[in-house]
Amino acid sequence: MTIGRLAPSPTGGLHLGHARTFLVAWLAARSANGRIILRIEDLDAGRVRPGALEGAMADLRWLGLDWDEGPDIGGPSGPYIQSERMNPYQVTLERLKSLELVYPCTCTRADIERASAAPHPEDEGPTYPGTCADRSVGDARELGDRTFAWRFRVPPDELCWFDSFLGEEQVSSPRRLGGDFVVARSGAGPSYQLAVVHDDATMGVNQVIRGDDLIPSTPRQILLYKALGWRQPVFGHIPLAVGPDGRRLAKRDGSLKLATLRESGVNPARLVGWVARSCGWSDRIEEIPPQEWVERYELAKIPRSPWVITPDSLDELRG
Repeated sequence: MTIGRLAPSPTGGLHLGHARTFLVAWLAARSANGRIILRIEDLDAGRVRPGALEGAMADLRWLGLDWDEGPDIGGPSGPYIQSERMNPYQVTLERLKSLELVYPCTCTRADIERASAAPHPEDEGPTYPGTCADRSVGDARELGDRTFAWRFRVPPDELCWFDSFLGEEQVSSPRRLGGDFVVARSGAGPSYQLAVVHDDATMGVNQVIRGDDLIPSTPRQILLYKALGWRQPVFGHIPLAVGPDGRRLAKRDGSLKLATLRESGVNPARLVGWVARSCGWSDRIEEIPPQEWVERYELAKIPRSPWVITPDSLDELRG
C-alpha cells in the first residue's frame, strides 16, 4: 500500500507554496488508494511559534485535506510530533555509532545548530573538509563539556536514485556536495536528516512528495537508509512557488498565508482549483474540493518551472 505524508513545521503559518506541495502529496497518495500520515516537524525549537501546530492543521483541513494518522487522531506509528520522539532517535544514533559511521566534530557552532532545520539551497555552506574525520566514536569521551556534532561519514561513491516527478535517474556525489553531514548534536538531539529518515522508515512512508529545494537532502537521506538497512521511499521533488522576483515564498509574507486568505473570505475550493490549474490539470479555475481532483491527478503534467505568484494572480484567486 502507498503511504504518503504531510510534514509541516510549526514555525509560522502555511502559505500558498505549502498548499500546492501538500495538495500534490495528498493527491499522489489518495490516487493510489493510499494512506496519509500527518507529522509535525518541530525539532527547530528556537523557531517554533505558539499556536502554529494547531494553525497548520486548521489550514490543511480548510483546504479539504485529511489524514489517516496524526497528532490529533493517533495511530499505530505515534507519536506524530518529532519533539516527542527523542528516545527512538537516540536508539538510531547509537546504531550508527556502533558501526563507526559517525564521528564527533567540534567545528562551527552555527553549522551544528543549523542541522535541526530542513536545509535549503541558500543555507548550504561549503563542502565540509573533513577536519575532524580522523576521530572515532570513542573520542567523544575526551571532549568533556565541549559542544560537538555527530557527523556521518560520506562514502566517495556517486549515488543514483529515481525521482518520480523528474522521471529520470538522478546522479549525485554527496562527498563533493556537502561532504560529511551532521546527524545529531551533543546534548541537543537529532538533526533534520536523521529524524526524517527515522520517521519515514518507522512509519512505513514509501512515497515522499516535496519541494525541489530539498533535492540536496535526498542523497544524504538515502545514505542513512542504506546504512541502517531500511528501504528508502520513492522521492518526487516538484518546483517551488516563487514571487515575481524569483525568490521562494516565505512564511513571513502574511498576504500569502492560508490563514490570512481564509480570514479574508477566500473560497478554499477556488484556491484548490487555482492550484490545480497551475499543475496543468485544468485550463481554468474549477471550484471543487481536493477529492474531486483524485481521478484527474497526473504528476507528470506539473510544469518543470517554478510556479510564479503575482499580484494579478492573487486578485484572480480572490475572484
